[in-house]
Amino acid sequence: MNNLRELTLRGMILGAFITVIFTASNVYLGLKVGLTFSSAIPAAVISMAVLRFFSGSTILENNMVQTQASAAGTLSSIIFVLPGLLMIGYWQSFSFWLTLLVCAAGGMLGVLFSIPLRQVMVVKSTLPYPEGVAAAEILKAGCDSDNPEETKANNEGLKDILFGGVIAAGVSLFTNGFRVLADGTAYWFTQGKSIFQIPLGFSLALLSAGYLVGIISGIAILIGNIIAWGFAIPILSTMRDYSANASLSDIAMGLWASDVRFIGAGTLAIAAIWTLLTLLKPVIEGLKMSFGSMKSQVHQGKVPRTEQDLSGKTILLIMAGMLLILLATFYSFVSDSGLSTGVAWSLVLCAVLFAFIMGFLVAAACGYMAGLVGSSASPISGIGIVAVAVISLLILVLGEANDILGTAEGSNFATALALFTTSAVLAIATISNDNLQDLKTGYLVKATPWKQQVALLIGCVVGAIVIAPVLDILYNAYGFTGAMPRADMDPTQVLAAPQATLMTTIAKGIFSHQLEWTMILIGLALGAIIIIIDLVLAKSNCKFRIPALAVGMGIYLPPIITTPIFLGALISWFIRRRVYRTKNAPQNDENYRKVDRKATLIASGLIVGESLVGVIMAVVIVISISSGGDSAPLSLAPWLGDIFGSNLDVVQQLLGLFVFVVICLTFIRRALSAIKKSS
Repeated sequence: MNNLRELTLRGMILGAFITVIFTASNVYLGLKVGLTFSSAIPAAVISMAVLRFFSGSTILENNMVQTQASAAGTLSSIIFVLPGLLMIGYWQSFSFWLTLLVCAAGGMLGVLFSIPLRQVMVVKSTLPYPEGVAAAEILKAGCDSDNPEETKANNEGLKDILFGGVIAAGVSLFTNGFRVLADGTAYWFTQGKSIFQIPLGFSLALLSAGYLVGIISGIAILIGNIIAWGFAIPILSTMRDYSANASLSDIAMGLWASDVRFIGAGTLAIAAIWTLLTLLKPVIEGLKMSFGSMKSQVHQGKVPRTEQDLSGKTILLIMAGMLLILLATFYSFVSDSGLSTGVAWSLVLCAVLFAFIMGFLVAAACGYMAGLVGSSASPISGIGIVAVAVISLLILVLGEANDILGTAEGSNFATALALFTTSAVLAIATISNDNLQDLKTGYLVKATPWKQQVALLIGCVVGAIVIAPVLDILYNAYGFTGAMPRADMDPTQVLAAPQATLMTTIAKGIFSHQLEWTMILIGLALGAIIIIIDLVLAKSNCKFRIPALAVGMGIYLPPIITTPIFLGALISWFIRRRVYRTKNAPQNDENYRKVDRKATLIASGLIVGESLVGVIMAVVIVISISSGGDSAPLSLAPWLGDIFGSNLDVVQQLLGLFVFVVICLTFIRRALSAIKKSS
C-alpha cells in the first residue's frame, strides 16, 4: 500500500473540476428549495471512470478525488444565509473577497475541528455513517481490477449519472429556457371563504431530492404541507376579508408569506434546539476526546500510515492563520459602517469569537449527526437558526450599549453583521458535517488520514472560489425572494432561498423588536407536540417516525416545491417494496443494494443536470440583459401564444405533467433494471 498513488496532481485537478460542477449545482438547488445533496458517491463514480484511462490509478487516489469534491459541494450550504445580505439591501452584489475568505476560513476551521474527533467518532465508534460506508463500497467495487463484473457496474454507474443529467438538462431547457413546459400546476378552489389548492411541481431535481431523503422525511414534509395548506391557510382565509374578484393564489400566498411561514419558522427553531440538546452528551464526549487527542499527539513516524493525522502543531498553526483571516475579513466588513475603531473592534472580536466557539461546539454535534443519519439529513438549517438568534441577541446587547441601533442604518448594519457571522458558523458546521463521513470512507479503504485532510482543505478553497460568482450570476438572472435586482423580472423564476429568508426575518425581527411572535409561538407549540409524538413512536420501537425538522420545512416551503419531494420519497418506498416482494431475504438485500445504488446515481444526475442548466441559463440571461435584451432570450412563448392563444397556460401545464409522469416511470423502470441485469 505504501507505493500506491494517493494525493496526486491529476487527482487534485480532477477533484477541482468535479468540485466546480457540484458546487454550482448545490448552490442553485439550495437557493431554489433549501436542500443540498451529498456529492461523495457521484464524485467517486466519475473519478473512477475518468482515472481508469490513466496508468497507475488506485482506490486511494479515487478516494482523494471524492473527498475533495464532496467537501466543496457541502460548503455550498453557506448560501442558506449569505443571500440575506442582499435581501436587507446591505449588499448590492456578492463581495467576491469577503465571500471567498469567510467560506474558505470557516470551511478550513471545520476540517481542523473535526480531525481530533476521528478516533472517537470514526475508528472507535459504532455510528453507521451511511454515505461514507456506501462511498467506500463503491470505491472497493469499482477499483477491483480483477473483478470485471464490478468494473462493468462502475461503468454503468457513470452512464446512470449521464442518463439523469441529460434528461434533466433537456427538460430544464424546455421549461426555463424555451418556456414550452410549465414547472408546475395548481388547482385553486374555495369552500365558503376558505381557500384550498391541489398543487404539483414538476422539478426533476426536487423529485430526486425526495428519493434521497426517503419516505419517512417525505411523509413528514407532506404532513407539514397539509398543516399549512389544509388547515392554516383555509382558517386564516376564513378570518380575513377579501374581494370575490381577487386572485385566490395571490390571497393565499400573501397569507402564507405574512403568517404561515412563521409557524414553520417556530417549528424549525424548536426542532433545532431539541436536536442540539439530544446531542449534548456526544458533544461533551467529543470535546473531551479533542483535548485528549491534542495532549497525546505523537510523531507521525511512530504510528502506522493509516493512523497519521495532521500533527497538533500543524493544526494549531493553520487554525491561527484562519483566525487571523477571519479577524481581517470581519474588520473589513465592519469598517464600512462608520463606527469608531474601539466599537468596531469590539464587534469584530465578539463575532469572530462567537463563530469560533459556536463552530467548535457544533463540529462534534454535526459529525455525530452525520454519522447517525448521513450528511444530507443532518439539521444544518436548524443550527443556522439557533446561531442567528444567539448572535443577534449578543449584538443587540452590544448595539444598545454603544447606541448603534438608534437609526435605521444602524439596525440594518447589526442585522447584516449577525447574518455574516452566522455564515462563518455555517461554513464550519457544514464541513464538520461532511468531513467525518469522508474520513469514514478513508478508514474503510485504508487511506492516509493526513492526506485526506489536506484534500479536504483544498476542497474548501476551490469551493469558496466558485460560490461568490455563481451566487452573483443567479441573483442577476433570477433574483431572490425579497431581493430583485430589476423591476421587470419574472416572479415565477425567482429563487426562494428559504433558509436565507427565514434567518433574515429572524435577525430583522430581533433588532426591530417586531418579530411575528404569535405565529412563531404557535409553531413552537406545534413543534413541541410533534417532538413528543416522535418520542412516543421511538419508545414503542415503531419504524415510522415524524422528524420535526422535516415537518417544519413542509410548513415553511410552498407546496409546488414540497409535492415533487414527496413524490420522490414515494418512489423510493415503491422501489423498495417492489424489490422485497419475494420471500428470499438475503437475495432481496443484495438486489436492493444494487437497485438503490443505481437509483441514487440517476437521482444525482437529474439534480446535476437541472441545476447546471439553471446556472447556464442564468449566464445567458445576464448576457442578454447586459446587451439590451430581455430576461427570457430563448422563450418560444410569444410564438406559441399565436398558436394556442389563451389556452397556452393549460397546454404548457399538460405538457409539463406528461413529461414529468413519463420520467417518473422511466426512473423506476431503469432503477429496477439493476435486478434484471444481475440475474
